Amino acid sequence: MRLSVMKVLFCAAIGLVVTGQIRAQTAQPALHWVGSWAASQQIPETGNLLDPELMRDATLRQIVHLSVGGSQLRVRLSNAFGTQPLHLTSVHVARPAEAAGGSAIDSASDRVVTFHGASDVTIPAGAEYLSDSVALPVAALSNLVISIHYGEPPMGETGHPGSRTTSYVAHGDVVSAASLPDAKTVDHWYQVSGVDVVGPNKGATVVTLGDSITDGHGATTNGNDRWPDVLAARMQAEKSTRMMGVLNEGIGGNRLLLDGLGPNALARFDRDVLAQTAVRAVIVLEGVNDLGTLTRDQDVSAEAHAALAGRIEAAYTQMLERAHAHGIRVIGATILPYGGSKYYHPGAENEADRQAINAWIRAGHFDGVVDFDQLMRDPAHPDRLSPAYDSGDGLHPGPAGYKAMGEAIPLGLLK
Repeated sequence: MRLSVMKVLFCAAIGLVVTGQIRAQTAQPALHWVGSWAASQQIPETGNLLDPELMRDATLRQIVHLSVGGSQLRVRLSNAFGTQPLHLTSVHVARPAEAAGGSAIDSASDRVVTFHGASDVTIPAGAEYLSDSVALPVAALSNLVISIHYGEPPMGETGHPGSRTTSYVAHGDVVSAASLPDAKTVDHWYQVSGVDVVGPNKGATVVTLGDSITDGHGATTNGNDRWPDVLAARMQAEKSTRMMGVLNEGIGGNRLLLDGLGPNALARFDRDVLAQTAVRAVIVLEGVNDLGTLTRDQDVSAEAHAALAGRIEAAYTQMLERAHAHGIRVIGATILPYGGSKYYHPGAENEADRQAINAWIRAGHFDGVVDFDQLMRDPAHPDRLSPAYDSGDGLHPGPAGYKAMGEAIPLGLLK
């Protein structure tokens, strides 16, 4: 009898110890993650696909520009458009060797990226995968190098062609090599979709959702001078917004209603906005490609023009409803003038559509408005971009235009 009592007491004591350990572990403060960099995923066009044989037993080294810094980081990898599971045999991160440039890394900062403790990862078809935390402090507005080794090429490529950043492909598993002097270069990203950092508890994320104007067509390759980059730099210069990250979720040719170069904005809203880390606000600049493609190949009726405007407004409303359900503010950006575009050759009816939609955006439906139309138009020809901001094609701003856009956004809308 005494032995049984002693066993019960002993087991109870062990239980108390285990319970105490669990409570001690759960009592530790959770890490507060903030989105620092992102790229929307799509199926690369034929001209932007990597040769599968090039990707057999190959290392892909890619450089991303962070917005907010932190004491630790984690990487998000994507097989969103893969048709088979994707096995990555090793993934490393490092700071770049700034003086050397190109593919060179600071070897002392090289870190193995793990996934549930393993140094390799298999990402299911259609899925994204978040890494374990990596103990590598990173500074705001700094670059991060991500190196991935493929044993076999992906079945169905996933990437972001509009990187405006040079990536490097080399034979073999050289993820930790100090540099890749014989690498092939491509100005695209593949498989990398995000980087989060550990920030202060008040840290949050702003998503910029858009088309090629947000993606940065006309910006400087490796220059990080898209308008979301300018916004991120401004936010880092202000104490009240320094803990906030900016994620560029633009896709060239993107539309609200139909797929183009990448899925339509409503189809990707969950992945590119709602599923991002610690999102507080999203700036929506979408619609010019919907307007332009309506009459690019042929004229349409007045009823078709009116119907398109109604569907665009309904799409904005869908975004508002879905974002508000997650406590996210939605800032509407007016559509820039594009009357000088030879690609869309818009007429008076297209301009009337743009004016009607911009009036709807300004009418108070959104939680705030950024009036890019007013900022970027030529006062003498309001249906056209100002020559000071035009990249030369009548549709996309150049670096000066992107600078003006990034500087015009009231930071108070995003806090």
